[in-house]
Amino acid sequence: MQRRTLIAVAALAAAASAPALAQSDTIKIAHIYSKTGPLEAYGKQTQTGLMMGLNYATGGTMTVAGKKITVIEKDDQGKPDLGKSLLAAAYADDKVDLAIGPTSSGVALAMLPVAEEYKKILLVEPAVADSITGDKWNKYIFRTGRSSSQDAISNAAAMDKDGVSIATLAQDYAFGRDGVKAFKDALKHAKIVHEEYLPQNTTDFTAG
Repeated sequence: MQRRTLIAVAALAAAASAPALAQSDTIKIAHIYSKTGPLEAYGKQTQTGLMMGLNYATGGTMTVAGKKITVIEKDDQGKPDLGKSLLAAAYADDKVDLAIGPTSSGVALAMLPVAEEYKKILLVEPAVADSITGDKWNKYIFRTGRSSSQDAISNAAAMDKDGVSIATLAQDYAFGRDGVKAFKDALKHAKIVHEEYLPQNTTDFTAG
C-alpha cells in the first residue's frame, strides 16, 4: 500500500499544471483514520505502516520530487459525519494536497462526495466496501487495498461446493453488508441458509 501511495504522491507532485503544488515546496497529506473507536486497532496499523512506508521509500528523507512530505493526522473515531467534516476541513483549512483513509467503510462512503466537491484526491485505505469504488465512486477516489469482492471470491473458492450450507454473520453497516452480498454473488454451488447482521458495537453475540 505504501509504495503505491508514494507513487501517487510523486505523480501529484510532478503535475506542473497544479498551481498550488507548483508554488509550494511541501506536499501536505491528511491521514484521516480511526485513531480511536471500534476500529482503533486497524487504524493504528494503517498509520504505522503508512509512516514506515513513506520513510522507507524516501530513504528517510520524507521528500519526493524535491518536495517535503508532511502528514497531518485526524481522528474520525469511526463516525461518518465526523470523517466527512474532517476531510472538508483538511481540504479547505489545512490546504492538503491529498488525503488518505479512512479505516471504516461507512466513513469512507460519507467522505466520497467531499473529495469530488473539492476536486482533490482521496486514497482509500483500508476501507473495503465495494460501493466505495463501485456505484458511489467518483474520479477523485482511488483504492490501494483489497475490496469486499476480492475477499468474497477467495472465501467462495474455498467453500463453494455442492451440498454445503452456509450461515453468515456480519456487522450491520456498509462493510458487513457489502461483504456478504459479494460472497453470495460469488457462490455457484453452496447455499446460503441464513444471514445475521449485528450492530458494530456488539460485545455479546449470544442472540446472534
